[in-house]
Amino acid sequence: MLTVQDVTCARGGIPVLSGINFEVAAVQALILRGPNGIGKTTLLRTLAGLQPALAGKITHPEDEAAYASHADGIKTALTVEENLKFWAEVYGNPIPESIWQAFDLADLQHRIAGTLSAGQKRRLGLARLGVVGRKVLFLDEPTVSLDGFSVRLFADWLQNTHLAAGGVAVIATHIDLGIDAPELELTPFRVASDKDGAADEAFL
Repeated sequence: MLTVQDVTCARGGIPVLSGINFEVAAVQALILRGPNGIGKTTLLRTLAGLQPALAGKITHPEDEAAYASHADGIKTALTVEENLKFWAEVYGNPIPESIWQAFDLADLQHRIAGTLSAGQKRRLGLARLGVVGRKVLFLDEPTVSLDGFSVRLFADWLQNTHLAAGGVAVIATHIDLGIDAPELELTPFRVASDKDGAADEAFL
């Protein structure tokens, strides 16, 4: 489903990770680990096609990838239901009835998104993944703002709905999601900074 061959990715034009190789088959996930600033976000954005790789090859089914950052990406003036309807219509999909319980949104459908708590907004943002219908998910710190209960909700949906249906996921996270997935430590792939320590801190 996803093959990464000898990939080098850059931040602000400066290589940060090099020589990355891995495969993720259908029904599997991969957890990216590494210290802050090492390039987890940069790698995810490169894998998703949002920025070009400096070298290497990335292969996954065409038009089957979706990237979700740690921003919620919701429209605050719309209700919870209207937010999901918007994304469902963009991708030409129905809203799965199971999504409301999966992300604990059943009692919030008619609430204006701007009035939600940080955790509720995050659950709504993640629920978008359930309506876009993409098989390959690139997830950047998906559990930001979530309490333990909500983390388990998300992990259950990821494992038992998305992956179980033949999807894959590559996830950058510092926490244990409790899912059955191998981890890839990115530190060995870090590109040494040049003699002047050049790096664009705005991209960290």
